[in-house]
Amino acid sequence: MRRVMRKLGRYELGKTGIIALQADPRVSYAAYIPSRYDVAKSETQRFDLIIGQHGSARLVREYRNGFADLAERRNAFVLSPLFPIGLVEVGDADGFKRLEFRGLRYDLLLWAMVEELETRYGVAFERIVIHGFSGGGQFVHRFAYLHAHRLHAISVGAPGKVTLLDDDRDWWVGTRDVERRFGRPIDREALRHLHVQLIVGADDTDTDEITVEPDSPLWMDGANDAGVTRIDRLRTLSDNWKRNGIDNELELAAGVGHKGTTGIMDAVNRFFDRALDAKRN
Repeated sequence: MRRVMRKLGRYELGKTGIIALQADPRVSYAAYIPSRYDVAKSETQRFDLIIGQHGSARLVREYRNGFADLAERRNAFVLSPLFPIGLVEVGDADGFKRLEFRGLRYDLLLWAMVEELETRYGVAFERIVIHGFSGGGQFVHRFAYLHAHRLHAISVGAPGKVTLLDDDRDWWVGTRDVERRFGRPIDREALRHLHVQLIVGADDTDTDEITVEPDSPLWMDGANDAGVTRIDRLRTLSDNWKRNGIDNELELAAGVGHKGTTGIMDAVNRFFDRALDAKRN
């Protein structure tokens, strides 16, 4: 049985402040605690959890706030992680997108945040759903490869680069060496049981940040094979997943460019609302 170990401060309830992860204070998170959470209860309370993963701009509060109304209505918590720029290497803004960088496992840091929330608030999370846009979309679809068994639904928004289920190519373009890199294989069966939304603006055609040039540290053979634009690359991911038995909803948001919190959040909220009404596939 989990119990709240101390009195919670005013900035730890409702829309919280930015909270340092105790297991690694270099990273932090913002949360939303629904009003039906009872701070006085001694027994474990059960909630769903909505995770809003930032992209390159680190819009942590915006993603937290973007899910707050849904969380209040559905009696869920919201968690919005913060992985700062330059955490491991000065100027690095992208390491988290590939789950691991210079030995730091961002996927495991996220689970540490989830577990800290459960302990801090004396709760247990039943269904976990996660959304990320742009760089966050890169993180989320790769996160699902390793952790689908712990998730209920994922929403992948406009990733600039995608990793296909392809055991003929190494990470990050493909998945051949995933078990060697991360210590676990991809659970394709668990992926097939997820509720999956793939979403991108219908006008999201700028290629400025997504084309991988031969002199880039990210360069690999096949780095640009998934397509020219984010729309192309998300369609390629959708088709790849369907060939592997992973059903997904591909949505092009009309009149929207590369806009996350101001462009597609309503559609993501609607998707999560439906997904939380449904049982795991």
